[in-house]
Amino acid sequence: MKEPTRREMLTASAKVASLLAAAGFLPGLAHAAWPQAAFETKSVADAVKALGGSAPVASGDVTVTGPDIAENGAVVPVGAATTLAGAKRLLLLVEKNPNALAAVFDLTDAVEPNILARVNMAQTSNVYAVAMMADGRALFASKEIKVTLGGCGG
Repeated sequence: MKEPTRREMLTASAKVASLLAAAGFLPGLAHAAWPQAAFETKSVADAVKALGGSAPVASGDVTVTGPDIAENGAVVPVGAATTLAGAKRLLLLVEKNPNALAAVFDLTDAVEPNILARVNMAQTSNVYAVAMMADGRALFASKEIKVTLGGCGG
């Protein structure tokens, strides 16, 4: 019995994958719903409102971390965390960016509410970490990060 060539194996694999996809065994797009309206907002309050939260209130139970001075605004490491149980989302927002909302993290009970991301910052600005709670409250902390070289096209 002759062993199949690479071309024959690729053809057979493509046929099997097509059959599985047609039968519904392969997932289509496995992406979460993207909150486009929230990412197009210009302010912190508007972004929280677009995601279904109430007016944000300052809280000592939410923390935002990041450098005091960022040498390159294109990649600024920023973190957010909360010590409160019941947080359903953590948001990172940059006040003076063209679009304030930088990142949204959906949380479950199996996830520790402590995230880190690299965000673009156009200029020196306040960065907000917002914890959206199960009861609809939005709690925040802020920190000013000075940028020496802009990251949003500057």
